[in-house]
Amino acid sequence: MLRDALASGDLDRVMQIARNLGQSVRLDDALRVCLLVRDEPDRFQRAAVRWLGRFALEGRAIAIADLQEAADALDAMPGHPAAAMERLAALCIAHGVG
Repeated sequence: MLRDALASGDLDRVMQIARNLGQSVRLDDALRVCLLVRDEPDRFQRAAVRWLGRFALEGRAIAIADLQEAADALDAMPGHPAAAMERLAALCIAHGVG
């Protein structure tokens, strides 16, 4: 259901489903939420910080340098979404998170 909403880009529906799912939202789906809200600075900041925290907790062998790289990619996401998603996807794969 969440993936369908993400694919449609219907932000209101995405947010409603995500609220109902809570922490059971997969990290890769949470990253897609960040991508959807990247043009709303306050909402994006909250989503990005939550994602970064989850990445730190859920990833294997996360170092401070990994967190910095992820934070830099998230910071660049509003202006360079494709490059940011590529960097973040690579980090997720490298650290075994979905």
